[in-house]
Order: sequence, then C-alpha cells, then structure tokens
Amino acid sequence: MRLLAVPNWSFGRNRALLNRFRAILESAWVTTHFCESDVDHNRTVTAFSGEGEQVYEALLRLCDAAFDTIDLNAHVGVHPRIGALDVCPFVLLEGEQLEALALAEYAASKIASTYDVPVFLYEKSERGRHEADLPSLRKGGVGGLASRELQADFGPPHAHPRLGVVILGVRGFLIATNVNLAAADPAFAKALSGKARKLRAEGDERFLGVRSMGVALASKSQSQLSLNLTLPDLTPVDPIIEWAIQEAERAQIRVSDTELIGVIRDKDVPTATRLKIKPEQIVRVA
Repeated sequence: MRLLAVPNWSFGRNRALLNRFRAILESAWVTTHFCESDVDHNRTVTAFSGEGEQVYEALLRLCDAAFDTIDLNAHVGVHPRIGALDVCPFVLLEGEQLEALALAEYAASKIASTYDVPVFLYEKSERGRHEADLPSLRKGGVGGLASRELQADFGPPHAHPRLGVVILGVRGFLIATNVNLAAADPAFAKALSGKARKLRAEGDERFLGVRSMGVALASKSQSQLSLNLTLPDLTPVDPIIEWAIQEAERAQIRVSDTELIGVIRDKDVPTATRLKIKPEQIVRVA
C-alpha cells in the first residue's frame, strides 16, 4: 500500500523545529513533497508518501518532536486550529482502501495512548460518532474544547491542556491554493471568500466542494484568499484562480502571487497553470 500523509501542525515561527522536521523526513524511508512554515498562519504543512508502515513511522517521529514543543495556550495565528497536530489526512495512492482505513485507526490509537490526547477520526474514517468534516469538528475553536466532554474516537474525554485534540483519517485528494493580494486590509479577501461560498451554494460548477477563507498576512502587508478544492475531479484549479484575479482587477487590487500548499496529483497539473508547482509537489496516483 502506497500512502500520502499531509499532517498540518500548529507552529510556524519556530525555525529550529522546522529544521528538525526536515531532518526527520530526510532520514525516514519516505518521499518528502512539502515541508514549509507560514508565520502569519503560524502553521506548518508537511506532505510525504511511501509504504504505509514507513509513513506511519515518520508521522510518529514528527509527533515526538512537535508535542514536546507546541503549546496551544501561547499560539497566535490567522488559521483556525484545535490541535498541535491539527489535522492529519491520509490519502491512498495505491492499494486497498481497507488497509488505509486500518492504518489510520492504528495511528489514531497509538497517538492517543502515547500522548494522552483525544483523536477524532474524520472523512472516510469517521464511524458515525460525530461530524465527519473538518470545519464542523473545528467549530468553537480551542476555547470551545476546554470546558466540555468530548466524544473522541480514541483517547481521553477532555482536550489535552497544551496539545488540544487531533483530527485524523483517510480522505480523498484535495488541492490547497492561496491567492495573495497586495492589500494589507483583509476586507476584500474576506468578501471574496464570502462570494465564493455563495457561488458554491448557488451551484456554480467552478466552486463545487471549494472551501475558502480570507485572512490578513501582516508580515507581508498583504491579504490572502485561501482555497481548498475538495473535489478536484470536478473543479480544476485554473478557472477558480482566474475568477479571483478578475475580481481583484475589478477592485483595482493587484494579485501578488499564487501558491500551491502541499501537493497536487500529476493528472491535475495541466489545468493548474496559474500555480507555481515544484516537481517534488507532484504526486503520482495509480
């Protein structure tokens, strides 16, 4: 079984920890596709693939490094989060889905028991105990976790005081992109995000399965429209990016650049010409 893991971590301003992550991935028997931090989101996204057991072992080594360091009580950033390991999707690249589901549950159980942190299964791994989608599980944020009993799939019924909770499971492929705007005020980015959600609700085919968020990038005096394409077989990248560029031009706001966060499938590259894609970010799917 060949598996892709895309763990998202709640740190983005600790260069030493980022370098430690890179060293761990370089020494593991996995292919590293992405390992980058963002200071405004205060978040690090990693993406690596390999045989299931090797991916699992690399993930646990990263947890060892991260969980000694991250403290959500001192965390400030524009990205929603409820955990030190905020979300860890597994994507099946080759093999049987039942194997991927079993490995995800094993990883969830191990993380919960080793670090005494609640783990929620999501997407294809969810068992019917709670919501299956990421936005619903994050509702209320870190503060909303503190005082309530949790119906986690593994681990204790209360959030870890430093690490929060972990959301983990098998999901389909998605494409995460950013459109960065040369405007420090995030009002336009937020309005654009709202318009994208409205178009999705109205059935505009360009926006099927598209999740969006508008935020400020204070370190760059810019703002950002963040887009997750959760149904890339139905929604190619270019039409959405072109829509955002046209909307910005109408508002006389310059698009400074676009970004691909994480990975993209080889089959999606021809319809993602608006993104800067590094060779290592391209993943082959059987």
